[in-house]
Amino acid sequence: MTELLPLEMASNKYKDDFETVYGIISAHRNHVIQQVNGEAVLMAWEVGGFVFSKLKTSAWGSGVVRQLAEYIHTQNPSVRGWSYRSIYKMVQFYETYSFPTFTELIGKVKSQIVPVEMAQIPNQQIMPIQSAQIFSQTIVPIRLAQIPDVLLSTGWSNHQLILNYCKTDEQRLFYMLYAGRERLEYKELDRAIKTDAMSAILGGHDVQSQAMQTLYPQAPLLFKDRVSLDMLGLPLDYKEARLRKSIIVHMKDFILEMGKDFLFIDEEHRLVVGGKTFKVDLLFYHRLLQCMVAIELKTSEFQPRDLGQLEFYLEALDQEERRSCENPSIGILLCKEANMEVVRFALNRSMSPTMVAQYKEQLQVGGVIQRSLVEFCRFLDNGGKVVK
Repeated sequence: MTELLPLEMASNKYKDDFETVYGIISAHRNHVIQQVNGEAVLMAWEVGGFVFSKLKTSAWGSGVVRQLAEYIHTQNPSVRGWSYRSIYKMVQFYETYSFPTFTELIGKVKSQIVPVEMAQIPNQQIMPIQSAQIFSQTIVPIRLAQIPDVLLSTGWSNHQLILNYCKTDEQRLFYMLYAGRERLEYKELDRAIKTDAMSAILGGHDVQSQAMQTLYPQAPLLFKDRVSLDMLGLPLDYKEARLRKSIIVHMKDFILEMGKDFLFIDEEHRLVVGGKTFKVDLLFYHRLLQCMVAIELKTSEFQPRDLGQLEFYLEALDQEERRSCENPSIGILLCKEANMEVVRFALNRSMSPTMVAQYKEQLQVGGVIQRSLVEFCRFLDNGGKVVK
C-alpha cells in the first residue's frame, strides 16, 4: 500500500516531476492562446479588408455596414463584438497596416538589423491572404493585401487599444512588439501606453552608467528611465519610509510597472560591513540578467552623493551575498526629480552598473522617442537575450 505523505512533503519529493507536468500544461495552454489570438487577428484582417474594398469601390454605402452587423446578429444572436462600430474598427485595422507607410517602416527596420534574421518581424511574405471564407464554403472573390506578420505579435483586443491611442506607425509597431514580448493583457497594455512606456524604455541610454551598458548591453531596453507610481495613492507630503511601505503594499503593480522579470527579495535589506549595519531600501532579483537589483528611493531631487551610497551597497552585495552563478549586482536610484546634466556628470565616473530613474505620482504622457526603435527590434530579434 502506498504511503500517503502530507501535501508539502509530497510536493518536495516530487517537485521536479510536478514542474515537468505543469510545464507541459503551460506550454500547451500558451500555444492554444496564441492560436486563438492569431485567428482573431487574421479574421479581423480578412473581414476588414473585404469591407474596405467594398467601401472604397463604392459598391457599398456606409449604411450597408450597419445592415451587415444586423445580419450577423440574426445568423447568430449569441455572437458578440460584431456591431457596425466593431466592423469599422476592422476596416481601420486593415487600412492602417496595409498602407505603404507601415510596410515601409518594417522594411526600414529590417534593413538595419541584417545580417541577423528577425524573429519578431520576419519576412512579410509569410502570410499571404488570397481569399477569405465567411461562414460557408463560398469563396470571396477578392485578393487582399498580405498581412504583415508582426500583427500576430499580440491579440485583437490589444490591437484595438493601439489603434485608439497610438498616432504614429512607430508607436504602433513598438507597442505591438512590446505587448508580445511582455505578454501584456489589455489593462497592462493600456497602462503602458498611458505611462508612455515607449519613451521610458527607448530613452534609457542617458541615465545609465557606462559600466551598466558594458556589462548589460540590453539594459537600456530592459529598464525604464521613468515610472509612474499613481497606484500608490501617495499624499501631497510623504517621506521615504511611506514611499517604501506603499510600494510593498502594492508590490504586484510596482513590479508590473518596473518590468515582469523582477522578483522581490527584501525591504530594508541589511548589509553588515565593518561591524556597521546598512540597509538597502528594496532588493530584487532579475531573472533575465540573473543578478540582484538594489533600488534606493529618494523623495527629493537626485544628488551625486546618492550614487556613492548606492555603489557602496552594490560592492557589499557582490562581495558578501552574490553567488558564483550570478552576475554583478545592478543599482537603481529611483528619485522624484533629477537634473539630467547633473545625472550625466555623476554617471560618467561611475564604475558600477547603475542608473538613475525618476518616478511620478500621477500618470503623465510625454513625447515619443523614435530613435531607438531599431535597437528594440534588434533586442527582440535576439530573443530578448543579453549579449556580452
